[in-house]
Amino acid sequence: MKHHLWALACMFAALPLAAQPKLLINAQVDTRSASSGLAPEFRQLVAASPQAAWIGYSVPSQRGGNLGCDYVRDGGASAGVVHLEPPDNAVVLFRIEGNAVGRIRALSPYCEIDAGGLPVHWITDVRAGDSVALLATFALDVGPSGDGAVSALAVHADPAAAAALERFLTPEQPEWLRLRIVSRLGPRGPRGIDLLKRLISADSSQNVRRRAVSALTSVPEGAGIPVLIDLVKTSQDAAIRKQAMNLLQQSRDPRALEFFEEVLKR
Repeated sequence: MKHHLWALACMFAALPLAAQPKLLINAQVDTRSASSGLAPEFRQLVAASPQAAWIGYSVPSQRGGNLGCDYVRDGGASAGVVHLEPPDNAVVLFRIEGNAVGRIRALSPYCEIDAGGLPVHWITDVRAGDSVALLATFALDVGPSGDGAVSALAVHADPAAAAALERFLTPEQPEWLRLRIVSRLGPRGPRGIDLLKRLISADSSQNVRRRAVSALTSVPEGAGIPVLIDLVKTSQDAAIRKQAMNLLQQSRDPRALEFFEEVLKR
């Protein structure tokens, strides 16, 4: 099995940069180019896929984004590679069946991806802005494809992704979509924190405000902790203060413990 995986990895290494994930197994792979634009190539592939298939490509990602692998292992002793630094690109995958998109996923390029014997149409030369525009067309879908599109947008490094997410946060958008977006803002770093603070202080929806407080716990390197402490100190909303206090207690962050010690000394 190891020899089989190594042979596959060597074969894929000979293809152009960003042509496929590092380990893509059990797949019928063909490679296309988006040099003339992603949308036309994507639509052509969807129209030609009455049977189940996958379409995928790679784009630059935020290094603090939530990219992972849903591994299923036989026990906890399986060998693997531990990457100490996050990837700088993301794999975006669309499951096609009946000439329609049914599911969208964003994964780390470090993942071993088993396609289950299905065709995988891998697209090279994808411009990040084109990817953002394509994913934005699915964001309003209520089902799994919409949720996956928002998750994929949230890990894009391109500024166009941040602009798209902010457009979906405006008050005229349905609340279920705004809640979906808010949950993905934490990993977007300083800009995500600024958006969350603005929502907490001024948004008309209590549900959105509470979701924004919760999203502070997903900011990389605990950068949301000081904001939670400030909410406890200054928020005029008693429910928000209580929620922030509970999240600080659950965090076990040294800064939270120090804050509680100061409170007890008063």
